[in-house]
Amino acid sequence: MLRTIFYFAIFYPCTLLFVLLTFPISLLGENVVHRLGIFWGHSCLLLAGLRVQVKGSEHLPQDRSVIYIINHQSNFDIPALYSGLPRQFRWLAKKELFDIPLFGPAMKRCGYIPIDRSDRRKAMHSMNDAAKRIKAGSSVIIFPEGTRSSDGKLQEFKRGGFLIALKAQVPIVPVAIRGSFAVMSRDSLRIHPGPITIELFPPIETIGLKHTDIDKLVQQVREPIAQAVEGTETDEQLTN
Repeated sequence: MLRTIFYFAIFYPCTLLFVLLTFPISLLGENVVHRLGIFWGHSCLLLAGLRVQVKGSEHLPQDRSVIYIINHQSNFDIPALYSGLPRQFRWLAKKELFDIPLFGPAMKRCGYIPIDRSDRRKAMHSMNDAAKRIKAGSSVIIFPEGTRSSDGKLQEFKRGGFLIALKAQVPIVPVAIRGSFAVMSRDSLRIHPGPITIELFPPIETIGLKHTDIDKLVQQVREPIAQAVEGTETDEQLTN
């Protein structure tokens, strides 16, 4: 419990400092801001006593932007991804987050991509804009479950991110995060130090696919993530 108190006592003022630094640093470009995010991610993990192991980095395409489709277990997924993913990326996030004072403008400076889900027309317009950014070279992270898992199990995938992939015609890289739910679940503020594993799977090509292929694509992307997450749950149950 003392570690948790210590963590949050330092985390909030440090995060505010990083947000404020985003504005002058953004003048040097989005890639420089991303490096600030990497430093923030490393700092969060160090404060919490967490370590991250990354598997499968060799699967990443060398010369193309990609869409990372990732399960979402904990607030610590975000610093873990900053710390662990070896390439520059941007976040795809709901538009409401961009309206938060300081935090929202900082997200814009970082090159994050808003998705307006208030109605179908705005959602489609947002997805078209996102697809253009991705085709222009920005790799993005999408949490297709839409929110953190309440029990650590993989939830159903929403199709918005897959529609963007079809529009952008870029590969999807399935990514499984394991261990972060045990570190801090959605309904808890207590930190339990332990390992977090990020596993990247071979990219799935979308060139030539159409909207009629989306269900098959969702299943194809979800399968390796589900096997990794559910396999971990089975191992934990056997350990207990």
